[in-house]
Amino acid sequence: MEDEQYMQRCLQLAALGAGHVAPNPMVGAVLVHEGRIIGEGYHRKYGQAHAEVNCIDSVRPADEALISRSTMYVSLEPCAHFGKTPPCADLLIRKNIPRVVVGCRDPFVEVNGKGIEKLRAAGIEVTVGVCEDDCRRLNRIFFTFHEQHRPYIILKWAQSADGRIAKDGRPLRISSSYTDRLVHRWRSETASILVGTTTALIDDPSLTTRLWPGTHPVRLVLDGHLRLPHSLRLFDGSVRTIVFNFLRHGEEEGGPEFYQITEDVSAVVQIVHALYQLKLTSVLVEGGGRLLQSFIDEGAWDEARIITNGSLVIGEGLPAPQLKGGALRDTAQIFDDTIGTWRRTGIEPQSTTHS
Repeated sequence: MEDEQYMQRCLQLAALGAGHVAPNPMVGAVLVHEGRIIGEGYHRKYGQAHAEVNCIDSVRPADEALISRSTMYVSLEPCAHFGKTPPCADLLIRKNIPRVVVGCRDPFVEVNGKGIEKLRAAGIEVTVGVCEDDCRRLNRIFFTFHEQHRPYIILKWAQSADGRIAKDGRPLRISSSYTDRLVHRWRSETASILVGTTTALIDDPSLTTRLWPGTHPVRLVLDGHLRLPHSLRLFDGSVRTIVFNFLRHGEEEGGPEFYQITEDVSAVVQIVHALYQLKLTSVLVEGGGRLLQSFIDEGAWDEARIITNGSLVIGEGLPAPQLKGGALRDTAQIFDDTIGTWRRTGIEPQSTTHS
């Protein structure tokens, strides 16, 4: 029970890195001496110190002598390779930490058990698999990318109380300005964001995180026959933008990148494959209705976030996509907006063998 308690604290800390550490995973670490936490840390920003480093650095000078008699709890296996930072496993060995409790193994090919092996080879007692399901769920984007070799796919749309997403081919505000801020937070937590030709043309969206602090996602648009004018906000050059199309491939100086796909194979399948090759770990599909339904029909989704304005009735208009193969996992209320989070059934992270 004590191990689970400290691992839950690791997860609380890890979540603070959301929107700042991708494509790295969110990781939290806690250092405990005889029932007292003497250090805490989490991975704050991609390319900077990992959770274990920040945890040890947080120990007060008066407690430094206790490090070699403490247990390190960390939500993900300590790395064992030189990346943008030195191996965390080496740091724990150097600090003579006698016991390490790991939430789950790291599926990244450069780690994947090597950190655990290195710690055990140095004589450190290692326990693996504490709160493993929770640890994997927190980093489901990371695990999906490295284990299934594809991006984690999130569908998002806003609909009226009578299940409509548009009317008369004109832009229509459905969700509130408060909910819009939440959507921009979601954007900051995903690697890329995708819309179709009609949405880009009618709504002229920026697809940025201007309402929330964080990194802008890579903007993606499916424009098969390159009909979109470059006067759209998507092409303002402020954010990396990729156009999936049937006609050309390559980059345009000062403009978007063009990624050519073929008309004889599902565009959804080709886009998902391309995003993995481009090392974009996740995608938020924001519309329009036809594009969203294509992902649903292909079974190419992991999570759907549906915003329903309970006080808005449109009547005649474009019907919302029909979700299938999913289960409602969470609901939240922001004024008139109900936000339902659905997960595709049968894709919950699976535990590996505890050790």
